[in-house]
Amino acid sequence: MIKLSNIGELATYHPREGKVRINHNTELFISDQHITASTGEQVEKIIDCQGKLVTPGFVDPHTHPVFYRGRQDEFAQRLAGATYQEIAAAGGGIRSSIAGVRSASHDELIRRTSARLDRFAALGTTTIEAKSGYGLSSEAELKSLAVLGELNESHPLDILPTFLGAHAFPAEYSDLPDEYVELICDEMIPAVARQGIAKFCDVFCENGYYTVEQSRRILETAKNFGLTPRLHADEFEDSGAAQLAAEVEALSADHLMAISPAGIEALRSSKVIATLLPGTTFFLGQSNYAPARTLLDNGITVALATDFNPGSCHIQSMPFIISLATIQMGMSLNEAFAAATYFAAQSLGIATSVGHLSEGAQADFIIWGVDHLAEIPYTVTDLPIHAVYKRGRKIFGLD
Repeated sequence: MIKLSNIGELATYHPREGKVRINHNTELFISDQHITASTGEQVEKIIDCQGKLVTPGFVDPHTHPVFYRGRQDEFAQRLAGATYQEIAAAGGGIRSSIAGVRSASHDELIRRTSARLDRFAALGTTTIEAKSGYGLSSEAELKSLAVLGELNESHPLDILPTFLGAHAFPAEYSDLPDEYVELICDEMIPAVARQGIAKFCDVFCENGYYTVEQSRRILETAKNFGLTPRLHADEFEDSGAAQLAAEVEALSADHLMAISPAGIEALRSSKVIATLLPGTTFFLGQSNYAPARTLLDNGITVALATDFNPGSCHIQSMPFIISLATIQMGMSLNEAFAAATYFAAQSLGIATSVGHLSEGAQADFIIWGVDHLAEIPYTVTDLPIHAVYKRGRKIFGLD
């Protein structure tokens, strides 16, 4: 058994109580990689938390880490006044990442993606959802998922892979969108199901990308092959994607900066979790943050994620996302903290085991260099993490 002693403040969401609880001057016990009650079992190791804050590791339920190189040139174009949509229309955006993934070897993608996972760990994230979506061919999408599958076995982080073949239309199908949808449904999804790595299927349902009708067909096909729907929804315009998420019983509808009152009502009447990505709004230099306060006040469960990707949000820090959620979206400290831990795990269907430090949960936790939970968003970018543990084993930090 391992004992965390001298915890000054232990902050975690408690599923049975339905709230964030903060305990002071307490201890935590770990047995077989999970949080346990003190049973008199011999303590083999003591971790002295030095009177500091301890929280669960963060769960990031929306990331795009499998790409070859970044798109800093597009960042410079946006600084010069170009919009994300204008860059995409000129051949940039998602399409510009396709050639790199298609030509890169499996080993090269492993190396680059593994380094990004190391960075997630250093920032306190212990579980991620990770999407394909920069290959947009059967071969390249399966290669991307194979990378995630291998890293899930070899890297300390838990990775939940998502098939996102419907991220954009590759150039060879730019004038044949329905034929590409046919390819996704008739060839890609069956191949992804046979491969057995992806747990979810996502679609970028947005005006100029996939229509509601195309998205519905893809997600219904995915459900028939055992993949759980997720949805990029109403990011730039109200396209009716939130209503579609409720219709297909998606686990999560993500972005939602342009969600309509009808979309809010559809989510309110469903079990769909609203996963908000304020880092994208910030990174694109926009001000139309998702209406977190309205969603919460309507009883909709809200999760937070980074949307880490090479183009529209090159941010991996969940603590910074909490800062944005509290400063820009009207979320309380406890709401944002729970959304980045427990409800983020719930949006992935894994909240019984991660995202909190209740008895029986996986021992994924952070020992901070600060005393109080409020100091996480307060410090903004000065990340005071002392150590990060996954299943009770240190994966980042000082001895």
